[in-house]
Parts: sequence; C-alpha cells; structure tokens
Amino acid sequence: MGNGTRDELLSRLAEAVGSVTIAHPTRVAVDGPPAAGKTTLADELAVVLRAQGREVIRATIEDFLTPRSQRYRRGEDSAEGCYHDSFDFDALHRVLLDPLGPAGDRRFQQAVYDRVTDTALSQPVKTAPADAVLLFDGVFLLRPELIDRWDLRIFVSAAFEKTLDRARTRDQTPFRPATEVERRYRSRYIPSQQFYFDTTRPTAHADIIVHNDEPHEPAWEARPR
Repeated sequence: MGNGTRDELLSRLAEAVGSVTIAHPTRVAVDGPPAAGKTTLADELAVVLRAQGREVIRATIEDFLTPRSQRYRRGEDSAEGCYHDSFDFDALHRVLLDPLGPAGDRRFQQAVYDRVTDTALSQPVKTAPADAVLLFDGVFLLRPELIDRWDLRIFVSAAFEKTLDRARTRDQTPFRPATEVERRYRSRYIPSQQFYFDTTRPTAHADIIVHNDEPHEPAWEARPR
C-alpha cells in the first residue's frame, strides 16, 4: 500500500500508463462507485499525461447510456435496472473500444448519446495515433462485458457513506433537494454497486486500487500485471 499527496498519486498512475507497451492506443478504465471521484481523477491524470506529450482521449460511460425508455423500464429506482439496462455496450465496443484495440483501425467516436436531450449523437470520426491513451471513466467498467477490453484497470474506491455525502452536495438542484438525492442513491445506485461487488468482485480485477475517501491524502495499491 502506498500513500502520499495527490501529485504523488498522479505521478504513480502516469508511470503505470507509461509502462504499458502495446502497438495500439492504451485503453485505461477508471472504475468506481458514483461520486467516488473517478471523473476528477481521470481529468487530473489527463493533464499529467498531456504534459508528458501523450495524446489523451477522454470519454465516459455517461455518453453511452441507453435511452430513458430502456434505462428506466424497470422503474427509476430499480437497482437491477441500473446494472442491466443503463448502457449500450454494443455501441461502446463498436465505435470506441474495438477501434482502439489490437485489431482496430484507430478510427473512433467518443460518444453516441446526449443525456440532456435523450437523443442519439452522430459525432465525427477521429483517428487516434498508435501511442494515444484512452482515459475512460464510469461505473461497472470491470464487468464481464468489458473486462477484456482494457489495457490498464484502475478502481477508485470510497465508502458508500462518503460517496453519498459528496452526492448530496454535487447532485442537488433547486428541483432536486438533498433528501431526494439520498433517497435515489439508497434505492438505486448503492444497491446496484453492492450487486456489482457481490457478483463481479471488481477490485480483484483491478491493476491499481485508489483509496479515495480523502482525495488530498490518497492511498493506492498496485497489483502485479
């Protein structure tokens, strides 16, 4: 177990990315529960890698959601629906993960869905250099449908009560009070994560686990690859 400052953590993660020697873009999963700090960590790591001269592709599972009618077909509070119905894995493989993989042509799209308008996106196709890095954040990234697509697997861990505290602040709006945010987390998001942990054991598949209960005093552990 290592521990130190935020900058030390980012330096270790950048070293881990740099240690991956493959002939195609390095596909990095940044997994973890909602509000664990995945997006923030991926954004910070992108800054470090770009400063080192790497081209970074930032993408998120939120841009591969299914339409609302499918996503909430079991009910908006369904934990089962959260895990099974939320994401379009076929599209994710087709337009992003496979093109950047060992047999891909490196022609990719970063998103297929606009959550605000609940409509499909048709982004222009880009071509990645062979030494690019995909930093992809989201929930449930180490599940069976995705596990073999990643070249480096990072799991951002935080206690559920910590993530709930963050979500109360982050997700509340004038139309969604903190009490509603908490109710939704306790009914949908936390139970779906508990199911994920029980059935998939994501931390057992992670190359690096970042313990992010205290983001400015992180701890981390790396597993042999």
